[in-house]
Amino acid sequence: MSEPSNDEEPPPTPLEQLRTMAAVETMLTDDLRHIEVYTMDGLLSLFWHGPAEAHNVVLACGGAMGGVLGPADALYQDLGVELAQSEIGTIRVGYRVPNDTAKCVHDLVAAADLATRSGARRFITMGHSFGGAPALQAAVILEEHCAGVVTLATQSAGCEPAEDLATRVPMILFHGDKDEILPLQASELVRMVVGGGEFVPLPGVGHLLTEAGSELRDRLGKWIPEKFTEHAER
Repeated sequence: MSEPSNDEEPPPTPLEQLRTMAAVETMLTDDLRHIEVYTMDGLLSLFWHGPAEAHNVVLACGGAMGGVLGPADALYQDLGVELAQSEIGTIRVGYRVPNDTAKCVHDLVAAADLATRSGARRFITMGHSFGGAPALQAAVILEEHCAGVVTLATQSAGCEPAEDLATRVPMILFHGDKDEILPLQASELVRMVVGGGEFVPLPGVGHLLTEAGSELRDRLGKWIPEKFTEHAER
């Protein structure tokens, strides 16, 4: 087999693989950008909190129906605002094709690719419900640059590629014991698959995690910066 030529072009990056037709960006506030990427497979929407040059960036994704605000009454929006005060970026990812795991994983990794071009060095992925699988799979791809994973009432389907990930990447899994869509056991199964992680059962809490809004904001407002600091110090 012949050796590849030195003048061969490198393979396309995740962002380049989107087959972008056009992109539009605007500032909604001083700390929040809205980016729309028009692709052959649909519209990718990114809501990017914090400084563009942030070294630490959270990638947050929704469930099978998509969405960018997050569970628990817009958890992602509130965390994005709070974390920006500590120079941590948050990109809320609106999928091109909700409920298509492969494309949703690609969306997260493409968002990471875009952030890397502005200076990002490490990431935490976070997903609710169906989004737990894309968050975990994206973490596998980003592994050496991944400072942690957060799952919120995750499904177990699609999490198999993250086998033993928790032995290498910090992870925290939240799940309500009154979840009317995905039972608590789904997160317990994921924890077995990934080989550990901190499992946080939420008494009396349903699938949208509304009842645990304050606890989630408090816990994640501390956990996320801690994991970025730990990763930077390795």
